[in-house]
Formats: sequence, structure tokens, C-alpha cells
Amino acid sequence: MSPEYAMEGLFSIKFDVFSFGVLLLEIVTGKKNTGFYNSASLNLLAYAWELWRYDRSLELMDPTIGYPSSTSIMLRFINIGLLCVQESLSDRPTMSNVVSWLSNEHVPLPTPKQPAFTTGRNMMDTNTSNISAENCSINNITVSIMEAR
Repeated sequence: MSPEYAMEGLFSIKFDVFSFGVLLLEIVTGKKNTGFYNSASLNLLAYAWELWRYDRSLELMDPTIGYPSSTSIMLRFINIGLLCVQESLSDRPTMSNVVSWLSNEHVPLPTPKQPAFTTGRNMMDTNTSNISAENCSINNITVSIMEAR
């Protein structure tokens, strides 16, 4: 769900772009954004952003995909996914831009900014984490974990 809809109930023409970006990152990683549990990241978007910032994006790849003959294509998909999940509407591309980028690998891509819903723990900058996979709910029940700031 795009941040403008989640926070303010506003629907925009780039609502589908945000959803497509999440879907693209889910396909590349083989993990769901809503069911993503990494000990230091809030969600899949935060994890993807942290790896992107530290030039470790290929670690996102789902191992069942196998190692692609061209890693530049996988990096391009990750870049496009991150561009689609930008917090600001003005930073997000249009769907026609996304289609153009996907169909022509020679079109240069802008550098993404920090995506929406990534504030919180920083997986590369902190070594302490009290949340583990067994503390998280993997069914349809919500479990809240109280943690001091």
C-alpha cells in the first residue's frame, strides 16, 4: 500500500507504481514483504534499501532463481523496484517509465532515494537486536512486541 494512502487515505495515479515495486522486489527475493522477518530490518523494503546502500544488492536474489548470466539485469530489477517504492510521489516513476526501463536495458536509471516504510532499525549500523523469528507471528494473528526507544 502506498504511503500516501496508508497515512492520509489519498489515492494517486502512482498507487499502482508503488505496488508494482513491492511485487518486483518480492519476485527477485522470493519473499513476501508482509511476511519478511530479518532480525534487524522492519520489512523487505528496508532490507532491500540497506543492501542497495552498501552495494550488496545481489544478496537479495532468491537462490532458487540461480545465478543469472548477467547480474546487471538483476541489479536493474532491484533498482527499478526501489525507484517504484519511493516515499514521495514526485520521486516515483510513472508506469510508462517502468515499462520502458524493463523493456530497454540500455536506458539509464536514476538512483533511488530511501524508500517508504524503511525508518526504524538499520541493519548495517546496529549490532543489537532483540527481535527474532520466533517472536514474530507467521499466521494471521498480530502480535505486538513492546520495545523501548
